[in-house]
Amino acid sequence: MIVRRFSVAVLAATLAVGACKGDPPPPPPPSINQDSIDAADAALAQADADARAEAARIAAERAAEAERTRAVAAARAVLEEAVFFDYDISDVRADQEGLLGRKAAILRASPQVQLRIEGHADDRGSTEYNMALGNRRASAVRDALTGFGLAESRFAIVSFGEERPSRRGSDERSWAANRRGEFVLTAGASAINPGN
Repeated sequence: MIVRRFSVAVLAATLAVGACKGDPPPPPPPSINQDSIDAADAALAQADADARAEAARIAAERAAEAERTRAVAAARAVLEEAVFFDYDISDVRADQEGLLGRKAAILRASPQVQLRIEGHADDRGSTEYNMALGNRRASAVRDALTGFGLAESRFAIVSFGEERPSRRGSDERSWAANRRGEFVLTAGASAINPGN
């Protein structure tokens, strides 16, 4: 019985010592290396700067594309803008020469663009006379544009005479609006280059 008591006491003591001992303590935290922290901060700052630079580049590209789209639309509007004539005259008016010069500059920068020039007249005069007058007006505009060094093959001409008025009426304002040459893009609309 003494041996039994002794064994129980040894067992209890072993358990008590084991319970007090517990798990080993956690290892001490690694030492903080300031160089590592500085390098991480620098990497984060560089990544932020790179992201900002990329966002600025994308914004600049979008702004440039929007400006180009605006410039192409403005150039197209110039190409399609009508020229006007005096009564019973097929010579290009002096006040229309600047517009033709702007058209020529765009056409020089856009060699794929081709135009149809449509000659129109007001409703005074016979149908036959006005068809011939419209044809002379379209020819005069084509000749003015080729005078800027553009190839005649880039222009087709047609006369509508009095058949397609832009303004209805029998007054000078209506007649003046109908004495015109109009322009229709027939090729190269997607290749318009606004030039300078």
